[in-house]
Amino acid sequence: MRFEHLGAQPRIHPDAVVAHTAVISGDVEIGADCQVLHGAVITAEGGPITLGGNVIVMENALIRATATNPVHIADHVLVGPMASISGAVIDEEVFLATGTRVFNGAHIGARSEVRINGVVHLRTTLPPESVVPIGWVAVGHPVQILSPDRHEEIWAAQRELDFPGYVFGLDRETPDLMVQLTERYGRGLARHADDTRID
Repeated sequence: MRFEHLGAQPRIHPDAVVAHTAVISGDVEIGADCQVLHGAVITAEGGPITLGGNVIVMENALIRATATNPVHIADHVLVGPMASISGAVIDEEVFLATGTRVFNGAHIGARSEVRINGVVHLRTTLPPESVVPIGWVAVGHPVQILSPDRHEEIWAAQRELDFPGYVFGLDRETPDLMVQLTERYGRGLARHADDTRID
């Protein structure tokens, strides 16, 4: 399913294959020989998304751009089933395994691997040829790659990255943080009410 969103329509190379149950919304460009499988969602929420050539987006993966953080995925990248990319840059020949999470402002260097359920956190840069082991968390710049049992170290680095401030423009100490966050984010997402299906 393809949708015009905020006046922009997806542009899909004629050699790309997009499953009928995938959702492609807004300012999305999909390059030659890409494969987008069933249930994948690629949605430009105010910023563009570009997939280079030979990118594979597997079942139920989510790729989302924001007005602050567009998405660029270079050539020969595999985005595994149920992976999630939000506002990040992925260089060429990267492998993102099943269930990986890549957050806003992240940059993954060429030929890196983020293994099953690995996380690359907000504003984190992975140098080329890095590996995030199964279930581990990459956080910060310079990057620390930490096992999930090292929560206090992850939180110390993550707190400095300021997720609510960077993504939503809200101070973490706001007493009604979730009220403001959901109302503001909800207003932005409500813009989909005006989307037009184009296929």
